[in-house]
Amino acid sequence: MSPTTKAPTGRKLVIVESPAKAKTIAGYLGPDWDVEASVGHIRDIPTPSEMPAEIKKGPFGKFGVDVDNDFEPYYVVDSDKKKKVAELKRLLKGADELYLATDEDREGEAIAWHLLETLQPKVPVKRMVFHEITKEAIQRAASNTRDLDTALVDAQETRRILDRLYGYEISPVLWRKVKAGLSAGRVQSVATRMVVERERERMAFRSANYWDVEGEFTPDAESSAFTARLSSVDGRRVATGRDFGDDGHLKGDVAHLDETAATGIATAVLTADVSVVSVAEKPYTRRPSAPFTTSTLQQEASRKLRLSSKNAMRVAQRLYENGYITYMRTDSTALSQSALTAARQQARDLYGGDYVPDAPRNYAKKVKNAQEAHEAIRPAGDRFRTPAQVAGELRGDEFALYELIWKRTIASQMADARGSTATVKLGADLAAGAPAERVEFTASGTVITFRGFLAAYEEGRDEQRNATADEERRLPRLGEGTALTVIRAEAGGHDTSPPARYTEATLVKAMEEKGIGRPSTYASTIGTIQDRGYVSNRGNALVPSWLAFAVTRLMEEHFTRLVDYDFTASMEEDLDEIAGGNAQRATWLKRFYFGDEASSSEGLRDLVADLGDIDARGISTIEIGDGIVVRVGRYGPYVEEVAPAGVDPLTGEVSESYAGDSASDSGAGSGSGEGSTPRRATINDDIAPDEMTPEKARELLATAADDGRVLGQDPENGRDIVAKAGRYGPYVTEVLDEETAALKGKAKVKPRTASLFADMDLATIELETALKLLSLPRVVGVVDETVTGEDGKESTKKVEITAQNGRYGPYLKKGTDSRSLETEQQLFDITLEQAEAIYAQPKQRGRAAAKPPLKEFGPDPVSGKPVVVKDGRFGEYVTDGETNTTLRRDDDLETLTAERAFEMLAEKRAKGPTTRKRAAKKTTKKSAAKKTAKKATAKKATKKA
Repeated sequence: MSPTTKAPTGRKLVIVESPAKAKTIAGYLGPDWDVEASVGHIRDIPTPSEMPAEIKKGPFGKFGVDVDNDFEPYYVVDSDKKKKVAELKRLLKGADELYLATDEDREGEAIAWHLLETLQPKVPVKRMVFHEITKEAIQRAASNTRDLDTALVDAQETRRILDRLYGYEISPVLWRKVKAGLSAGRVQSVATRMVVERERERMAFRSANYWDVEGEFTPDAESSAFTARLSSVDGRRVATGRDFGDDGHLKGDVAHLDETAATGIATAVLTADVSVVSVAEKPYTRRPSAPFTTSTLQQEASRKLRLSSKNAMRVAQRLYENGYITYMRTDSTALSQSALTAARQQARDLYGGDYVPDAPRNYAKKVKNAQEAHEAIRPAGDRFRTPAQVAGELRGDEFALYELIWKRTIASQMADARGSTATVKLGADLAAGAPAERVEFTASGTVITFRGFLAAYEEGRDEQRNATADEERRLPRLGEGTALTVIRAEAGGHDTSPPARYTEATLVKAMEEKGIGRPSTYASTIGTIQDRGYVSNRGNALVPSWLAFAVTRLMEEHFTRLVDYDFTASMEEDLDEIAGGNAQRATWLKRFYFGDEASSSEGLRDLVADLGDIDARGISTIEIGDGIVVRVGRYGPYVEEVAPAGVDPLTGEVSESYAGDSASDSGAGSGSGEGSTPRRATINDDIAPDEMTPEKARELLATAADDGRVLGQDPENGRDIVAKAGRYGPYVTEVLDEETAALKGKAKVKPRTASLFADMDLATIELETALKLLSLPRVVGVVDETVTGEDGKESTKKVEITAQNGRYGPYLKKGTDSRSLETEQQLFDITLEQAEAIYAQPKQRGRAAAKPPLKEFGPDPVSGKPVVVKDGRFGEYVTDGETNTTLRRDDDLETLTAERAFEMLAEKRAKGPTTRKRAAKKTTKKSAAKKTAKKATAKKATKKA
């Protein structure tokens, strides 16, 4: 841009994404620099409902993208960013130069481009990039700027348009055929498929049982004792868990021991002569892991710090913005020359020269579609600060993550760990009558003689399926023919284990290996499939919902290519080509959407148009076996019996084991016969898909037989009282007559409903207990309460104390003052005297007394007022007395830091006050014209996954 003729001010405006980043950078630049945050993206493609009427009628109306004009997107400034844009324009008027200092990845480059397009500066524009926020790095970046990289912008815009086309074409199919409100996404649908496929493997898995023998032996004294495991019987290798397939059948010619054989061998070994058959020793070398990439950081943070991918990235973002680490979205394992020097010198200072190899270690990235655009994640600066040096500045997760990054970086430039591994085989001839004639035991031991990089860091490991212990241990010095004394020999049984579910760490690893997604998308993808209800957490494991099964099946059968792993990875490769300037955005999007005649490749548009008939019921049905299916219904998943127990659902034939059973046992009259309603039962959220066996399903069906069981009539109104099994647990309710149930509006009557207590059983609850539950809330008694009127005079009034069961448990209520009860039974039993004693105690929590802060921090950097966390009506929130902001889902109160609290308040201030729409008043024509003009302004866009 050419400068204007206005008088020079000498001021320079720098725009970054976040307030925390702006604050840190401002401290490194002089007084002539203004550093301001855009607070992320300032504009996006709006949804059709948010478009002005004249735009909605045009080519942008369907997607916000004109597919017939080189896929031109229609962008608008987000409504909550208009104030921020106005502020940036005001600052720009007083500046002689504009520095766009957003992150140097595709998203950061796109943010810079959107700023340029929106602000339309009349002064020179420079692109300022850096990988770490230190004084030296920022000043270097300010002196060595570049132009905007339009190829990177094109790649990011292609991704955004691609995701809009994908979501807007596929999601409506899910709404019609599975459930309203669902979403599909280029990466999220593939990630969901991965989790579902693993659960299918677990559901198909059949466990196998096998036995082995462990012995303890010694050459002389018990102090030299070591353990060894039975490895062969009569020349055949003994089967371990790895020798069985997922169908439970044995693979290969190995000896499969049962309990009888293993116990017999263990008994015979105790009296046998055991000696050393062979001793083998070989060198042991272990190399350090490469410095962290985004993927490996998320994996280690999950294993060692129990941080979710989203939380790990949030903590890393704060460390980066405050100058502690380099940029945290990268798939490069490279270190700069200054970083190599710093790491090697620090390792030498801390551990000695022997712990540092002669030459620096360089790590080549071997993951599919790797981009070497950035450095690895490491401590910032040309000299690394040790964890001890930052301990006074960092707390909680921030300190733990910095320490992890520091250790990994230092260890990556240290020497190999060295030692030796010895493998000893023992032989014994068993006495006549034993299950075998000759057996062999094997023992292995590793001795590390030089720890090398292990002195600084050892990488965590994911749980391995059917793995054997791999530990460092020293075996006694043994030679061939050495006679051994048997101290003990014990038989042990084992069951093979199913494939482990993905954790966030292992899912990220698998996605990276398949080339699916990018460093900037791993955490958000996992967050999206969790938020959409496709995946939930059970401990660290990711468990798919039945809804995910239905969505995945529809995608696999009707959009096969779109959830194919190789195809998804190839799209990432194509985006890389665009980022490198080797492919054109419009050409690629045209091929993806309209198809490619040259390769007979069908485009997304035709793929959706030519779907044909989709069996919605079939898509949402998952066969469990033995005449049981799971169906995903409008109100949630449920099991259904399509054939009674023992009846083949295909042929209708009764198996021999059921042939002699009574008609009632075989399902007659149970609702499974021809022309009757099938037996069904709701599936609770705590039952994982792989736990839904035919036996579990029939257990639910048996329980559901009591669903709607009439317990009797309420003597006061004659209404039936029924016990039911709901999605959120068992409950009792009353049945309204047709006339009462038909009432509408203010006359509408809601049936009384009450959940069963934790110690109650749906199958055994009786009318008397049900009526007591429905009687809640119970009036415990009436007390005299002294109140002060508006005139200041005191008076006494009667106030009821009631016992109620609420969302957070049982409690007492007196006016607006509520107190918790210890047990549900107290709702029925507590007396007025006991209730008054509870109210005589000082109130711990509640509205009657001011709640103490849940956590306190120092003064806010902006307002100067103390920042605290409080518990409000809508949850926990951070406040400085002027600005309030609710804690996000991933913000844990226990680990919340002052820096995170200040950051949240800064983001809230940047967004400005929340505005609520008010009812429009009648105005003059002039006012109406203004209102019309305002309507034409584009509203905030809703981002699609």
